[in-house]
Amino acid sequence: MWFNKDMDTDDFFEQFWNALLSREPERIRAVFCGLDEANQALVIKHLRRMVGEVGWHAEQKKSARAALKAIKDST
Repeated sequence: MWFNKDMDTDDFFEQFWNALLSREPERIRAVFCGLDEANQALVIKHLRRMVGEVGWHAEQKKSARAALKAIKDST
């Protein structure tokens, strides 16, 4: 399991996004696959915004691209 059941909500979301933006395909897929379809769609929408919108740091865009690729490669 990628998270600690005793962590608070802020810690959970921090670890979730750290894993999702880790650029580690297996780690990305592990957290993404744990989501239901509605939340998967929301995550993909957000990652696409990160890649396409002005204002995101280049490294954040790179991480979002890696996450989208890992997700795509798993389907």
